[in-house]
Amino acid sequence: MASGPPSPSLGRRLVLLELQIAAVLVLLGSGLGSALGQNVYTNTWAVHIPGGPEEADRIASKHGFINHGHVFGDYYHFRHRTVVKRSLSDHRGTQVRLESDPKVSWAEQQVSRRRKKRDTVVEFIDPKYKDQWYLYNSNHRDLNAKAAWELGYTGKGVVVSILDDGIEKNHPDLMQNYDPDASYDVNDGDPDPQPRYTQLNDNRHGTRCAGEVAAVANNGICGVGVAYNAKIGGVRMLDGEVTDMVEAQSLSLNPQHIDIYSASWGPEDDGKTVDGPAKLAKEAFLRGVTEGRGGLGSIFVWASGN
Repeated sequence: MASGPPSPSLGRRLVLLELQIAAVLVLLGSGLGSALGQNVYTNTWAVHIPGGPEEADRIASKHGFINHGHVFGDYYHFRHRTVVKRSLSDHRGTQVRLESDPKVSWAEQQVSRRRKKRDTVVEFIDPKYKDQWYLYNSNHRDLNAKAAWELGYTGKGVVVSILDDGIEKNHPDLMQNYDPDASYDVNDGDPDPQPRYTQLNDNRHGTRCAGEVAAVANNGICGVGVAYNAKIGGVRMLDGEVTDMVEAQSLSLNPQHIDIYSASWGPEDDGKTVDGPAKLAKEAFLRGVTEGRGGLGSIFVWASGN
């Protein structure tokens, strides 16, 4: 017997089911996969090719990638032309083809890593120095910064780079100390670390961190940095997909020029998430502490949490 058209109630249930499925897909696309502990795979690969840039270009073209250049050494940043930007499953076929190429010694599809900006607990409303109690507080404990300044330790001759969501290089309280050689935009692949402005103003974290370090003193603007004579730069790397490759590239920027890399962010700060650097970031740390600053070792300063 031929079946008739579905009943109105069944039709409504089917529509609701379709809407629920669509909602789940939207949430997955917006990062719920990471929130649930699932890996979110990107369309980028970190690839180790010893043969040099021309060989890397040839391998990239052969396997459908665009070579976006060095991470460091013989490691390259490949982006696939057709693989979707975000997926809850890895692209095994592409991985196998890369690994099977005799010119490729190692390859890894990059996973989006959740990184949270870590703010100082106290928000300052009045930006003047008299309110920066953590620098100098005559009645209670402080950082003892004033005593260090009196000894001549003001940051002079030191270069600091803030790894974050960018830095307003033309900010009136930073531009005198701004150092373009300590800056880069890893998210967009260009030398300008200027933050991406939004209606919510949620890309201000890096500039605030830079101000805490190296805001200019005695210029009549805002407050002062704890190392107000230091040169300050910024790496824009949190305003996009954060992968092992992105972290490694940020940690290895200009290591013979930058003395201190400062990062006020980390994994989910929920008391149960355990996460840390992956292969490339670990190697970037190792290279930094053994080779940076002319062999003295780069200094990496990290926030432990909020």
